Amino acid sequence: MNLTKKDIHAGKYGPAFAKTILNLEENLITVRIREKDTTVWKKGDEYETLITNRLGWIFLPELMTDACDSIISFADELRNEGFRYAVVLGMGGSSMCPEVCREVFGVQQGYLDLKVLDSTDPETLLKIEKSIDIEKTIFIVASKSGGTIEVDSFFRYFFNKVKNINPENPGSRFVAITDPSTELESRASENRFRKIFINPSDIGGRYSALSYFGLVPAALIGVDIKKLITNAKKVMYNCLSEEAGKNFGLITGALAGTLAENNVNKLTFILPRKIRSFGYWAEQLIAESTGKEGKGIVPVESEKLSSASDYGKDRFFVNIRSGKASKKEKESVKKIKKNNFPLIEIKLNDIYDIGGQFYLWEYATSIMGCILGINPFDEPNVKESKDNTGEVLKYYQDNLKLPVQTPLYEGKNYKLFLNDEMFSKNLSGKKMKRKWKAGNYIKYFINKKRSGDYFAIMAYIESSKENKDLLSKIRELLKRKLNIATTVGFGPRFLHSTGQLHKGGDDSGMFLQIVNEDKKDALIPGKPYSFSVLKQAQAIGDFESLLKHKRRVIKINTGKNVTGGLKKLYSDLKKVL
Repeated sequence: MNLTKKDIHAGKYGPAFAKTILNLEENLITVRIREKDTTVWKKGDEYETLITNRLGWIFLPELMTDACDSIISFADELRNEGFRYAVVLGMGGSSMCPEVCREVFGVQQGYLDLKVLDSTDPETLLKIEKSIDIEKTIFIVASKSGGTIEVDSFFRYFFNKVKNINPENPGSRFVAITDPSTELESRASENRFRKIFINPSDIGGRYSALSYFGLVPAALIGVDIKKLITNAKKVMYNCLSEEAGKNFGLITGALAGTLAENNVNKLTFILPRKIRSFGYWAEQLIAESTGKEGKGIVPVESEKLSSASDYGKDRFFVNIRSGKASKKEKESVKKIKKNNFPLIEIKLNDIYDIGGQFYLWEYATSIMGCILGINPFDEPNVKESKDNTGEVLKYYQDNLKLPVQTPLYEGKNYKLFLNDEMFSKNLSGKKMKRKWKAGNYIKYFINKKRSGDYFAIMAYIESSKENKDLLSKIRELLKRKLNIATTVGFGPRFLHSTGQLHKGGDDSGMFLQIVNEDKKDALIPGKPYSFSVLKQAQAIGDFESLLKHKRRVIKINTGKNVTGGLKKLYSDLKKVL
């Protein structure tokens, strides 16, 4: 990885950035992080234990060096026994790194074809099931807490499937990765799982990429995890150095934190196709870590490159280069520089530099938290969403149906919900006598936009290529017409990441929730609800949580024809923008 002073472009924020660096150096921040001093982030007894129990990532590359041989040996054991597939059953931090490794490195010849299941969408679940041979599949049940509802549901479903094939010892097809003394560890022991990897308990889920959660799946697809860890160690030693001016993690975090303090908080990644999925991981790390106490840095990934005029002055760019940049990438970066947007340029020597990037951004994010004065290692509003889902599921169990939500508009292609307390007051009298079309409601919502906002699309639908392409068209339209930063997340996984920013950050988000009515469903063994019901409950709980925080949110239900609904939504947006 190459990163020097000439790769840092702070623009007009240069003096403020230099002051931040000096302040961090004078307060011995790098030394104190190395010594695990919790007061770097928060002072008070109530924070000390909480933060101390989340600082295991600091020296993790050294710790995991000794574990590599046993992980590789386990991967070889599975290959030699004829396993051909591996499925990670995870959510949030436990599933992001495996997905990045699968996308970046691919599957090496003779290794296991890895799938990552982190969606309660039944179509997604059934497609993964159809793509594997269960008799030749190892299932990795990954959960830090050991009790995540989604992971528990995935496990129940596939354990039942394996049990039908191998009733004597179904546990032999399962691996657990979890913290010590969790419910998952107990269940794994009771069911005689093939292997239980106990992760260090002092590592938060989103800081766990370089732990068993990331390394075990990586080894199964043939990634040289020793090389990955060696690269991470090089960056770790750099980030733990006391010389602030040469500390890459401190510089990166200091610039992001300084800019956020000056309302430039839309951190936009420019990534080549080969490592584009790294943006998913970085997004959940930064959003969940910084989005709280009414503050936050909004990470933007997978936006298409466009002209500088499409970007607001709240943008900050990170250009991570790997190999030769395309002509379009070169031109876009050139225009970004010309228009004096803050920019960091990072050059990767090869794809194994991804190991160093995992550590760099973990360290940088901790620095962002220091500057913003927040605890980057907790996620208070994630639990809120989980509790809301639990309440909706209880309602379903008591009433055998989900809570009814009444749409403001119901058309051929979608239903529209806009539960705005001020809506009836703003549109009373004569305006309410005529029947509104979908476009009227959409325009009413769009007119709520303020300077410095971002637009988040939250899709509780299958993460298929067709759906991704349609959502990309919608976000690009919004970006260009509204001059606004945009994000797209698929539910429920974003509830465990950017969902924290949505509720805990400042009120600068405009939220479009998209749901559908599932054509197919799958039962969850031992539970009174199905995957479709669970997904709908999560969407309802999320919607209610956003309203509780007085966020601007609109909901679209496409019915069973997701494609038709998204196309019509795009058309209606195009007319009113």
